Amino acid sequence: MAETLNPRIARALISVSDKTGLVDLARALHDAGVVLLSTGGSAAAIRDAGIPVTEVADHTGFPEMLDGRVKTLHPKIHGGILGIRGNAAHEAAMADHGIPPIDLVVVNLYPFEATVAKGADFETCVENIDIGGPSMIRAAAKNHAAVTVIVDPADYTPLLAEIAANGGATAAAFRRAMAGKAFARTGAYDAAISTWFSRQEGKTFPERLFLTGTLAQELRYGENPHQQAAFYTDGAARPGVATARQVQGKELSYNNLNDTDAAFELVAEFEAPAVAIIKHANPCGVATGKDLSAAYAEALKCDPVSAFGGIVAVNRTLTTALAEEVAKIFTEVVIAPEAEDGALAIFAAKKNLRLLLTGGMPDAAAPGWFAKTLSGGILMQSRDNGRIAAADVKVVTKRAPTEQELRDLLFAFTVAKHVKSNAIVYAKDGATVGIGAGQMSRVDSSRIAAHKAGDAADIAKLPASLAKGSVVASDAFFPFADGLLAAAEAGATAVIQPGGSIRDAEVIAAADDANLAMVFTGMRHFRH
Repeated sequence: MAETLNPRIARALISVSDKTGLVDLARALHDAGVVLLSTGGSAAAIRDAGIPVTEVADHTGFPEMLDGRVKTLHPKIHGGILGIRGNAAHEAAMADHGIPPIDLVVVNLYPFEATVAKGADFETCVENIDIGGPSMIRAAAKNHAAVTVIVDPADYTPLLAEIAANGGATAAAFRRAMAGKAFARTGAYDAAISTWFSRQEGKTFPERLFLTGTLAQELRYGENPHQQAAFYTDGAARPGVATARQVQGKELSYNNLNDTDAAFELVAEFEAPAVAIIKHANPCGVATGKDLSAAYAEALKCDPVSAFGGIVAVNRTLTTALAEEVAKIFTEVVIAPEAEDGALAIFAAKKNLRLLLTGGMPDAAAPGWFAKTLSGGILMQSRDNGRIAAADVKVVTKRAPTEQELRDLLFAFTVAKHVKSNAIVYAKDGATVGIGAGQMSRVDSSRIAAHKAGDAADIAKLPASLAKGSVVASDAFFPFADGLLAAAEAGATAVIQPGGSIRDAEVIAAADDANLAMVFTGMRHFRH
């Protein structure tokens, strides 16, 4: 049948776990002449507000039973929802069995996801799997030609506006939109349950993979203007771009979001005050310091040219002093857990600068998952939360690193974890001094990083390359000695790398000949 305005909504079924706005909705529907059916706690809340409501058990003539597991699973409920209006056979059957039509279904589900997130036990989680709710939602969504379904309290106001604008009815386009939202909700709900069951069974990779998210923002375009893009959040509580509050600035782009996430995850690696400056998802300067201003000055020194138009991330409250320095050059985005009032005032004058405040820092060691789409498939892997401490490294050269060299080696290796492979990072005194990223040859990354260190020295009008006296980290083993020798020629004194090449002995011998100290981590940090 053609989709037109359905007759005035005469009867509504309300059964909600989230009772936000419930009483106001019920009152408005009652005032519009709608008969209200409801269950359990929803009915009690409506009745306590002095609003007439009929219990589902009284409507069906069948009591709630099995601790509430069976209450809406009844022909008088589902027949009233699913009956096709204008279909003579359906209408006759409904009349024969005393099934009045239900025109509006307002249901939100047992809080299964929230129960799991709280760490509840197995039995409690199972009891929070809704059965009747999804059944009613899907029935109403299927019959959206005549029935309106609402699954989100945020849609109560639009619903009432529709009813007011259409003489007590809803438009076909509205019903269709709400039906799509309803199926999306039950799909995500089932996906959450399936994923949880797989985890309970100890399956790292379930037989079927479900990726669900909530649309946070339709983006102007993707990496390039001819590409479409959107940003979805997955409901995780991990502080970061997805949970941040945008204090000011224009809309974030696809590239902004990607780069800002990379920057914030990098600074989360460090306990000391840290600053990362990111460009095209690669760090162009990273440093720790006694405070954020000192760290920023060292991070900026590494590559002041690339920092223009970059992303700045910090792992402490954004200070007024740091804001003054950041404001001196064009910066796309600044992300921090919090910000001082003075910093907010300084950035307020920079209308195009986006400022994001997350309320906290993510745990760099926490487990998580990363997905990447391929043609016809999806790659899944756990987040690279591997970390190396001083006790984990193995000295493989005649000369062991000094305490300062070892500190810088660990710092450089941590940064290399966040640099696109092949990655080479030179560092000194807790700051990067040269970064080589994304090259097909590791020796090329070594040379680019050394070149960057020389350029930075020239800009600062220093007599020698910043790489002089530095240490160098490689995200994967040196397959030949040439990359290591390029680092030695640049002035590096110590090396950290995973090891594991068939030519390790040759590389170690080259390091000894150059009087380099070298340690192996046994852990690789490819990042593609």
